[in-house]
Amino acid sequence: MDLFPPFEPHAFGMLEVGDGHSLYWEVSGNPDGPVAVFVHGGPGAGSAPAYRRFFDPAFWRIVLFDQRGCGRSRPHASVEANTTAHLVADMEVLRRHLGIGRWLLFGGSWGSTLALAYGEAHPERCTGFVLRGVFLFRRHEVEWFLSGMGHFFPEAWRRFMGHLPVAERADPLSAYMGRLNHPDPEVHMAAARIWCGYEEACARLIPSAIGPAHESDGPGTLAMARIEAHYMIHDGFLEPDQLLAGLGRIQHLPAIIVQGRYDVICPPATAEELAQSWPLARLRIIPDAGHSAMEVPVRAALVGATERMKGLVPRAVALANPAQPV
Repeated sequence: MDLFPPFEPHAFGMLEVGDGHSLYWEVSGNPDGPVAVFVHGGPGAGSAPAYRRFFDPAFWRIVLFDQRGCGRSRPHASVEANTTAHLVADMEVLRRHLGIGRWLLFGGSWGSTLALAYGEAHPERCTGFVLRGVFLFRRHEVEWFLSGMGHFFPEAWRRFMGHLPVAERADPLSAYMGRLNHPDPEVHMAAARIWCGYEEACARLIPSAIGPAHESDGPGTLAMARIEAHYMIHDGFLEPDQLLAGLGRIQHLPAIIVQGRYDVICPPATAEELAQSWPLARLRIIPDAGHSAMEVPVRAALVGATERMKGLVPRAVALANPAQPV
């Protein structure tokens, strides 16, 4: 099963959430259907039209939004008042703005982190979870991103480290943070291109050629690199093991976890650990895939997951208290 054919949103807008931030949001699909919200990755990557297509538009009411600082949200690439707690609060503002009682959380990579953080903060607002490439933002996962991926993609890691002077390579995250927040566009864009190129080079089972083609000057390059580094240097604005420790708040909800066997960015051990701690979670390891949601086997499995959730979500709603006010 592949992505659903393209379709357009029937509502969209900008929502002021405070601290000078405004978020882009859109709604598509069945206006009367169960709600699914797509929680994009990064942090800083933004949403894209293709992400609607993981969901059957005849069944789901589909919400996409761009988190603070990225995509069509404004101000662009801003890390001011940009923490996990802010993003969780923004999702609640958006839910109330759209008049939604409860929704299915769909998130991959950083999106899985934020979906879990939101769910643990507001379990009564969730019907279930579809997660991919699980990332719990623990220190060893961040260190793996910065250095461990180089064991599998040494050319990409060499380019990533080679952008820094030798004296700064012992702490590449701080070194990149300084460059990504430098006021000179020549400095921050050069660092952003290398940062995004490193991640992109490691994202697929069969990588594209490593080189200048990965060093995009696209509109999302700076937001992706700057916001991702901002969250990494602050440990995702989470306490150590916070998401596993709080799992009891959502363990009664169904979850489907889709994980590429050869996901080098978010290795399968984390997804396995989460699944083992979650009785209602079903883990599906995709044997011929890496990290990207758009690899054919992964996207097919994600569509399959949203299709399966058609049967699980109504049961989750029936088991919960439907009298909660919006």
